[in-house]
Amino acid sequence: MAQTLPLFLLIICLLLIPSSQIQQEQEAFTTIVISQQGLDFLKNLLITQAISSIIPLKLPNITKTAKFPFLGYVHMLLSNITIYQLQVLDSYVKPGDTGIAIIASGTTCNLSMDWSYEYNTWLFPVEISDKGHASVQVEGMEVGLTLGLKNQEGTLKLSLMDCGCYVKDISIKLDGGASWLYQGMIDAFEEQIGSAVENAITKNLGEGILKLDLFLQSLPKEIPVDDDASINVTFVDNPSLSNSSVGFDINGLFTARKKVPITMYYYENTLPSVLCTEPTKMLGISLDEAVFNSASALYYDAKFMQWIVDKIPDQSLLNTAGWRFIVPQLYKKYPNDDMNMNLSLSSPPILRISEHNLDATVYADLIIDVLEADQVIPVACISLVIRGSGSVGIAGNNLVGSVKLNDFSMSSKWSNIGNLRMYLIQPLMWTLIQTVFVPHANAHLAKGFPLPIIHGFTVQNAEIIFSTSKITVCGDVAFRESLSIKQASGPL
Repeated sequence: MAQTLPLFLLIICLLLIPSSQIQQEQEAFTTIVISQQGLDFLKNLLITQAISSIIPLKLPNITKTAKFPFLGYVHMLLSNITIYQLQVLDSYVKPGDTGIAIIASGTTCNLSMDWSYEYNTWLFPVEISDKGHASVQVEGMEVGLTLGLKNQEGTLKLSLMDCGCYVKDISIKLDGGASWLYQGMIDAFEEQIGSAVENAITKNLGEGILKLDLFLQSLPKEIPVDDDASINVTFVDNPSLSNSSVGFDINGLFTARKKVPITMYYYENTLPSVLCTEPTKMLGISLDEAVFNSASALYYDAKFMQWIVDKIPDQSLLNTAGWRFIVPQLYKKYPNDDMNMNLSLSSPPILRISEHNLDATVYADLIIDVLEADQVIPVACISLVIRGSGSVGIAGNNLVGSVKLNDFSMSSKWSNIGNLRMYLIQPLMWTLIQTVFVPHANAHLAKGFPLPIIHGFTVQNAEIIFSTSKITVCGDVAFRESLSIKQASGPL
């Protein structure tokens, strides 16, 4: 019985978790697609970073003993073998069903090393030795690797499926000592030098991929937006590989940073696809309207969508005297008293995205308060249905926006000052919405929220495409040269 109790408690806990929450944590509402141009950019960046991280590369010493006519056995040593320059003339990256292949051909590298030898011969009863310096040039080297990508508990797992290095030609030039005499002797090391270069390059590539895998797995699963919200960037399913792109699905919904109870909302997953009008763009990020509605719901639950207005452009409207011809009974009951407006949303704003528009509908209650002595006296409540349209843009790596008022409707919810003639109040409400509430909303929308981009990369030349229920950001990316891949920590 004692062994079955933990299992029983686990089942109870699972039953208490809303099924929609479990389901939505496993669904994708944001899709990221890296095009062939983007893969080429990343490939070139990785090659540059890899070269800078391994150069200079020191190779193990090479020793060899050979028997020569009249000389006997000669002991030879190559030491301080160092690759100090590596150049990749041509390379390409190709995704496929099993992984991502990266091939670098026409690669050259330059090495420096010290050489020495010694031998004893019956012709001379003394030990004979010589030493000097040598430079080595490796040409026509080919390096290839195949990388595997998969989802591992919401993070990306990078694995090295295959790796190889092939050296085609080696030329060795000796300086010092009687180097002209022993050039043929040192040429005998060509095969060993080539093998040492191949092994060193292969080993360092493997170690580099392990470090890159650790970096990817260390990426956070949430991107902080502000003190209240984060974006869930957990990966969903395995990456999708085609012959010219790599796609990733992430959850993308807004989540509360503070672990407080919030209302669960279900968002329909429309499986966002990325459709960029310019195929040369490196990156495409598609966000389902559920992402925006999750932000709306989160800030609503956090009590963020409540405002008390005590300052407006026409301050006379916050005194009962300014209402004496609109609501005479208000002025009669509270003559020359100051007022404020208490606006609170009655439900989360609803956003709808179509091919040409981003529409928002806001349901709100506006309570009119009279300030009398030390008291705040609610005198009336007006229900508002505000309809607006929005626009979005890119500021850095943030998706920013603004909204404008299209129209609104209003009705009296309750009143302590008699019947309200809504047609007289409507122009005043229009002014308040246009001059107070819309600018307030736009001040927050202008800050935006971060796109799922790894720190150190910046979106450039972005275009925004509207389609049914989604917004797609297509653009190029740039990398800060002052950073290395290891330093580029942050959200993906």
